[in-house]
Formats: sequence, C-alpha cells, structure tokens
Amino acid sequence: MCAHNHHDLLEKVKYELPTDELISDLSDMFKIYGDMTRLKILYALFEEEMCVCAIAELIGMTQSAVSHQLKVLRDANLVAPRRDGKTIYYSLADDHVRSIIEMGYEHIIEEGDEHKHEEDI
Repeated sequence: MCAHNHHDLLEKVKYELPTDELISDLSDMFKIYGDMTRLKILYALFEEEMCVCAIAELIGMTQSAVSHQLKVLRDANLVAPRRDGKTIYYSLADDHVRSIIEMGYEHIIEEGDEHKHEEDI
C-alpha cells in the first residue's frame, strides 16, 4: 500500500482519460498499423495515389492480397478510393495517416540514434 496520497492526481487523470470505447477504437487502429504489408501500402501512397496493380507490383504481392489489405485500410478510414472508369485509385485518407506513420518512424530513428550514442560512450 502507498504511504502517500495520490487522490488529487488520480482524480485529474481519471477526468482526462478517454472512455474505454475510445481506447478500444485506438487500440484497433494501432493493430491495423501493426502489419508490415499494410505499412508498405501506406508508404507507397505517401506521394501518389495508386491502383491495386501498381501497388501489387511495387511491393511484390498478388493483386488479390493487396485488395484484401486495402479493404482493411479502407474500412478503417486510412485510405480513400477514387474510381476512374473501371480502375480504382487509392490515396491516404488524410494527413493524419501520414503524421502517425512519420511520428512512429521518427521515434524509431531517434531511439536508434540514442542507442548508437550510448554505445559510443
């Protein structure tokens, strides 16, 4: 048992804590980002919208496998489709998607730099 009182701190944090439903939704979103294939697809869409066949060729997968992953990404509102005739082009749904990936990437690079620096000491 703690020897000091955390009451004020706990009340403040409880007030700021998102609901369990929002935490669950956030957890689900990060699970989607937690797949290498989906991350490759999202990175492929950083600069240009692309059709399924171009993405499949770029990442070395079948169109069927890419279509399946695009459906997961589309259902999570991470990519947006645009139809042009019979072809559907995909792009990142918004800048938040890019920002989340970039922040994760920067964190990994920073962490690597810190470990490298620690090894030099």
